Amino acid sequence: MSEPILSEIVIEPVTRIEGHAKITVFLDEAGEVKDAHFHVTQFRGFERIAQGRPVHEMPSLMARICGICPVSHLVASAKACDEILGVSVPPVAVRLRRVMNLAQIVQSHALSFFHLSSPDLLLGFDHEPASRNILGVAERAPDLARDGIAVRKFGQEIIERLGGKRIHPAWVVPGGVSAPLEPEQRDAILATLPDARVRAVRTLEWFKANLASWVEEASVFGSFPSLYMGLVHEDGHAAYSDGELRVVDGDGHLLVDKADPKPYWDYIGEAVEPWSYLKSTYYKPLGYPDGLYRVGPLARLNVVDRLGTPAADAELAEYRARLGRYPSSSFQYHWARLIEILHCIDMLEDLLSDPGILGTDVRARAAVNRREGVGVSEAPRGTLFHHYRVDGDGIVQWVNLVIATGHNNLAMNRAVLQVARHYIRGDQVRDGALNRVEAVIRAYDPCLSCSTHAVGQMPLEIDVVGPDGDLVRKMSRPGR
Repeated sequence: MSEPILSEIVIEPVTRIEGHAKITVFLDEAGEVKDAHFHVTQFRGFERIAQGRPVHEMPSLMARICGICPVSHLVASAKACDEILGVSVPPVAVRLRRVMNLAQIVQSHALSFFHLSSPDLLLGFDHEPASRNILGVAERAPDLARDGIAVRKFGQEIIERLGGKRIHPAWVVPGGVSAPLEPEQRDAILATLPDARVRAVRTLEWFKANLASWVEEASVFGSFPSLYMGLVHEDGHAAYSDGELRVVDGDGHLLVDKADPKPYWDYIGEAVEPWSYLKSTYYKPLGYPDGLYRVGPLARLNVVDRLGTPAADAELAEYRARLGRYPSSSFQYHWARLIEILHCIDMLEDLLSDPGILGTDVRARAAVNRREGVGVSEAPRGTLFHHYRVDGDGIVQWVNLVIATGHNNLAMNRAVLQVARHYIRGDQVRDGALNRVEAVIRAYDPCLSCSTHAVGQMPLEIDVVGPDGDLVRKMSRPGR
C-alpha cells in the first residue's frame, strides 16, 4: 500500500471569521485538487425559537441572532412586523431607521476590513501566523490600526446614541422607532463625521496604492462569472434600507429590475446539502446550482447605476475604470467595502443635516391586521429577508430567514475550490496556501451565526481527502 500523499496536520480554529465551519479539500489520484466543500458545522435554529412568541417581540428577539450585525436583523424584523400590523411608518422614523442601519454597515465593514482582513493585506498572506493579526497590524502600521478602531467606534457610537447600547439595541420597533432623535444627539453625531470621513478616505487611498501587491490573489480569489443581487432606489442609486430588487448577470443584463422584493420566493430558491447547516440559495429561474449569485458590497456596486453622493460616485467611477463595469473577483469585496464606508458616512451627513430628522412623530401603533409579513433590508453582507406568519392573536407560527451569507454560499464553495486548485499541489501544502483558502472566505465576511445560528467561536478545520476517501491531512492552528 502506498504512503498517503500528505501527513496529518490540524488547523483549529480558523481565524478572523465569525461562526463555526470547516473546509474539506478532495484530491484525485495524482494529488491534484478534485473538489472542495465549505462546511458550516453548527446549528442554532432561530426560526423555531421564535415560534410561539408575540409578534411585537420579534425585532428585539431577532437582534439576538448576532452580536456583530444586530441592527440589520432589528430593521428587517421591524419591517416584517410593520406589514403584519398594516401600518404606514412615519417618514421621520423611516429616516431614523436608515441612520441606524448605515451606522451598522460602517461599523461592521470596519471590523471586517481592518480587524479581520487587513493582517493579510498589510503583512502578506505568507506572513508568520503568530503575528498575522490585528496586533501585527498595529505594530507594522499603527495609523492603519488606529483608523480601523476609530471608524468602527464611530459607527458603534451612533448606534449607542440612538438605541441606548451598541449591541442588541431595541430602539427600532414595529411601526417605527421608540423615541425621536434629540438635538444634542444629532449634533454629537455630526461632530464626529469629519474625522470618520478623513480616516475612510485615507484607507481607500492606501488600499488603491497597494493593489499591485495582490494581483495574484485577485485573479483567483473567487474570480468567476455570476449573477449579482441587491436593492436599488427608483433612480438606480444604492438602497440600504428600503428599495426595489435588481438582479444582473456578469455582462450587465437585467434579469430582475426594480421589482418588489417581498415575494422573494418568486426569485430565490433554497437548497440544503448533507455536509453543511448553511442553506444554499439560488436564482430560481436558473435552478440549482446553476443559479449562483452574489450579494453584499461587490454585488451592490455591480447592480447600482450610481451610489448617489459625489465622493462615493467618484470612487465608484475609479473602481469601475480599473476593474471593469462588473468586477467578478471576490477579492474586490474589500475595495467595495471601503467605498461603501465612505458612502454611508456621506449619507449619514445628508440625513442628519436635514432639520426634519428631529421630528417627534416616530411610531405608528396598531393591532394585528395581517397574518403574514416580509421585511427586506440590506445588511452589511447583503440582502436580508425576514418572513413571518402569525395567528389571529399575533402569535408567531412560522419564520423563514434568508440571510446574506446563505445567498453567497454557492459562491463561497466555488471560491474555495478555485483557491485550493491554484495553491494546493499534492504534498506541497504551505501555511500560506491554507491561509489563502481561509482568506477567500474572509473576503465574503460571512456571518455564520446569522445564517446558521452558530454558537461560539469559529473552529475551522481544513481536511485534505485522498482519492479513496480517506483523510490524509488535517490542519489546525491556535486561535488568534
